[in-house]
Amino acid sequence: IGSINFSVIISKKVAGFDVREKGSGNAGTTNVLRTVGKKASIITLICDILKGVVAVLIAYITGLITKEGADTLVQLAAIFVVLGHTFPIFFSFKGGKGVATALGVLLMINWHIGLICLIFALVLMILTKMVSLGSVGAAILYPILVLCMPESTGYLVPGSHFNYIVFSIILAAIVIFNHRSNIKRLLSGTENKLDFKKIK
Repeated sequence: IGSINFSVIISKKVAGFDVREKGSGNAGTTNVLRTVGKKASIITLICDILKGVVAVLIAYITGLITKEGADTLVQLAAIFVVLGHTFPIFFSFKGGKGVATALGVLLMINWHIGLICLIFALVLMILTKMVSLGSVGAAILYPILVLCMPESTGYLVPGSHFNYIVFSIILAAIVIFNHRSNIKRLLSGTENKLDFKKIK
């Protein structure tokens, strides 16, 4: 499911090119926004979020049927759907950074924490005009919230708080690792800013 890369599919269908051949070369919503346009990026964003939602739902339903290990199934599905988005088997293992898919996962597992991370990311993006900063900031915030809010752990499937902490660190690490080039540019002050006025 994660390997179904909608940015590549939509860019080819709408604009006639592979989004990975334009802009930053990343197969994600931001690059679709820069190279194809707002409508295509909104569709891409929604589809990428839904990938996380669907993967977690399948794991949840499977857990209900087997009646054991539902929390572990959900966590594994969440991690692998983001990894699939990053390294899509259908598109030469060159995908996106997993932010939108991770958001879908977060909103399913715990919508409170998911919304907090989303709002935090949006505020950072609006203030700095840097999508990467908002994404990395939210990734760092996620395990901190899980650690500090044990009563909110795993609304969908309650489980071990320690396991959810480990899960949140792994998920955050994947997203941060995928932004390693952005982090280098942020530290050097050369990160690209997003100007919505110039985007069609």
